Amino acid sequence: MKIPNYDDVLAAAERLKGIAIRTPLLYSPALSERLDARIYLKSENLQRTGSFKFRGAFNALSQIPEIDRTRGVLAISSGNHGQGVAEAARLLGIQATIIMPADAPEVKITRTRDSGAELIFYDRAGEDRDQITKSHLQQTGAVLIHPFNNADVIAGQGTVGLEVADELSARGEVPDILLVCTGGGGLTAGLALACSERYPDLQMFSVEPDGFDDYRRSLLSGVIVSNDATTGSICDAILTPAAGEIGFSINKDRLKGGLSVSDLDALRAIRFAFEKHRMLAEPGGAVALAAILSGRLETQVGSLSGKTIVATVSGGNVDQSVLLQALQTAYEL
Repeated sequence: MKIPNYDDVLAAAERLKGIAIRTPLLYSPALSERLDARIYLKSENLQRTGSFKFRGAFNALSQIPEIDRTRGVLAISSGNHGQGVAEAARLLGIQATIIMPADAPEVKITRTRDSGAELIFYDRAGEDRDQITKSHLQQTGAVLIHPFNNADVIAGQGTVGLEVADELSARGEVPDILLVCTGGGGLTAGLALACSERYPDLQMFSVEPDGFDDYRRSLLSGVIVSNDATTGSICDAILTPAAGEIGFSINKDRLKGGLSVSDLDALRAIRFAFEKHRMLAEPGGAVALAAILSGRLETQVGSLSGKTIVATVSGGNVDQSVLLQALQTAYEL
C-alpha cells in the first residue's frame, strides 16, 4: 500500500499548476465578529467541476502511462469525484466511465455527462456497487481511480492545504483549527499531509453528517469502523461506507478528532454561505462551516475567541430544490 507524503503533495501542485483553479480563502466578517475569532472559508466550490475532486483526479490520471490510457479509466462516485475524473480524462484524452448512484443530484449527472463520460447507474440500497465495478474492470481492463483510497488522489487533494498555508502566511497568520468536510478521508488526508508539515500545533477535525460519522468513531477507536447505512442524509457527497485505509493511516495520528452535524445544520450553513458571501455550497460541502455555525466546534474545544479557524467549503454542486429548501431554513447569527 503506497502512502503519499508531503513531497508527493508538492509534486502534485506542479502538475496542477495552470490546470486547477487556485481558489480563494475568504474571510467571513459576520462569523468572525460573532465569535471574536478569525474565520476563513476555503472555497473549493469554485474549483473546476465545482469541487476539490478535480485536483486528485487530474493528479492521478496524469500519471497513468500512455500504454495504459487506451484502456480508459473507471471511477465510483456519488457525483463530485465522477465529475473530476470525467473532466480530467477529457483534458488528457482518456475515455472515462463513472459508476454512479441513480439518486445522485441531477446537476452532478448532467455535468459528468457534459465532460464526455459514460455513466453506469446503480441502486445504493439494493445493488452491490463493488460487484458492478469488478465486473466492468474484468470486461474492459480499465484503470480504477478510487475516490479516496488512492495515494495520487490524496496527494492532489493536498494541494488545497498548500494554498491555505500560502495564503495565511501572506497575511501573517497561523491557523489554530482546521475543519474538513469528510467522507472517505481523501481530502482530509491530503490536508493533513500539507498542513501538519507547516503547522505542527494545528488542531484538525473531520466533519461528517450525524449518523454517518464513521471517521469520528474510527479516530476514537484507532481502527476503521463502518457506517450501518449508506443513505439517509442530504449530504450525499460524503456518504461512504467506511474510511479508506491509506487516508486513515495518515489521519489517525494527525487529527485531533471528529465532529458531526445534522442535515438541518448543513442547510443553515448553505443559507449562511449564500446570504453572507453569495457562495453556493452543497450539503456535504457545507458541513465544516456548519460545525462552526451550530456551535458543535465550541462544544468540542471551548471558546473560539482569538483563534484563527479555517473551514473547507468542499463543493458547490447543489440541486436547485435543495438550495431552495436551504434558503427557506431559518438560522441565527
